[in-house]
Amino acid sequence: MSAEAQVGLGDKLGRMRQSFRGWRGQRPFWGGLLTLLGGIPIMYFPYANLTLGTMTIRMATTAGAGSLIIGVLLVVLGLTMWFQPHSRIFAGVAAILLALVSLVVSNFGGFVIGFLLALLGGALGISWAADKPAKGSAKGRADRSDDGAPEPAAAGAANGVSGTTDDLSGTSPDNGTNGRHRAG
Repeated sequence: MSAEAQVGLGDKLGRMRQSFRGWRGQRPFWGGLLTLLGGIPIMYFPYANLTLGTMTIRMATTAGAGSLIIGVLLVVLGLTMWFQPHSRIFAGVAAILLALVSLVVSNFGGFVIGFLLALLGGALGISWAADKPAKGSAKGRADRSDDGAPEPAAAGAANGVSGTTDDLSGTSPDNGTNGRHRAG
């Protein structure tokens, strides 16, 4: 491969990586991934066969169908968090509930591995919040409190003069006249 082709491939990989990073930042990616991964052991272990030489160990349980349903639903909920991020709270709550049900139905939630992954993934899905683009300048963001309401004006407060309140003590700029002058 020539040096120019390698540079072109590197640029393309860099753009793909940046594109994936942007896609990942717009959704609860890690919550969806952990939920999806939590469904795999829950649906796999009831049907697993372990072969050691000539000996085969089979996990044959009566809860195979329930485990398969729970595992598939967890995989679907993980994909829902990725491709429908506005449904993340529903998907997260459903993942947590299915993880709890899997403890009873599916071999202790896929030997606790699937349970923990699905529980953590559901919690991450619920707690994820999209980054909102900032409106205005950095100064406009600094003048706002956590709830988005503007802070009260503090101009002149350092000298004990507020300018917005009138206490009739002579300290306000308009001395209680509110901009109107009284004729005597």
